[in-house]
Amino acid sequence: MLDTSARLFPGTFPPIVRDRLETLQVNLGYRCNQQCQHCHVNAGPNRSEMMSEENLHEVQRVLAGGVIRRLDLTGGAPELHPGFRELVSSARERGVAVIDRCNLTILSEPGQESLAEFLADRQVEVVASLPCYLRENVDAQRGKGVFDRSIAGLRRLNALGYGKPGSELVLNLVYNPLGPHLPPPQVDLEQDYRRRLAEHGVFFNRLLTITNMPIQRFGSMLASKGQFDAYLALLKNSHVEQNLASVMCRSLISVDWQGWLYDCDFNQMLNLPLRRGVRRLHLRDLHGERLEGLAIAVADHCFGCTAGQGSSCGGALES
Repeated sequence: MLDTSARLFPGTFPPIVRDRLETLQVNLGYRCNQQCQHCHVNAGPNRSEMMSEENLHEVQRVLAGGVIRRLDLTGGAPELHPGFRELVSSARERGVAVIDRCNLTILSEPGQESLAEFLADRQVEVVASLPCYLRENVDAQRGKGVFDRSIAGLRRLNALGYGKPGSELVLNLVYNPLGPHLPPPQVDLEQDYRRRLAEHGVFFNRLLTITNMPIQRFGSMLASKGQFDAYLALLKNSHVEQNLASVMCRSLISVDWQGWLYDCDFNQMLNLPLRRGVRRLHLRDLHGERLEGLAIAVADHCFGCTAGQGSSCGGALES
């Protein structure tokens, strides 16, 4: 895999600072049952990195502090971590909202037969990755048979009440472009998703469009095809200044499997840690540490969050 990180520095992205912390996004490990072309984490079945029991306990200590309103679990496939269910249950008992970033096919993996029911019982919000509503596009990006397994997973979630009108079980879908392009307008694409997925008997709450970042596996693919510079120029030329006010790094902290803190999971993949002065911050430092006003580590990949309608883990920033 080609390392393209040097092309993002020193960068021209505007300086920004942190606001009040609301969301703790925890990467439980890079192991995944899929290996997708656009994956900025470079996750896959052969990755072995997993969060230790000690750091899982640190996450729970942070949640017990009462500051965090939302726990956002990601990976890899976060559900493959043996401590996933205990962490979810502990957070929900404290009244913390939990998001599971689910690839859908994990629901049919051996040993995960009860996962959908577990998520429903704990009222976990499911953010499910489905990069297209067409079988050929999904399978081209994620592997043969992934589309059919994803539809089966969505139907299973629907049967439990996820995505249904009047239900408190939230099911949001995530769209990533298949190539070096910005996502289309989120509202318009959501209507296309609703219409096409209804043909499969599938329902959901919202569609979240997320711009692909020119880092890790996707950045390497761009470089190998001679498209990296053109894509980065597209992101820069599409920068919208008002999106700076609502980028996710202002209120979110990303935690890697070793417990180190980052402004977002993209910075995590580029090894741009959250610092106070020269000191790198760890989960242990979140006890009583005030982060408001700290400078956010930026480079040119950050234009992916402000380009066009904007992009975050919660979808487009501007309708």
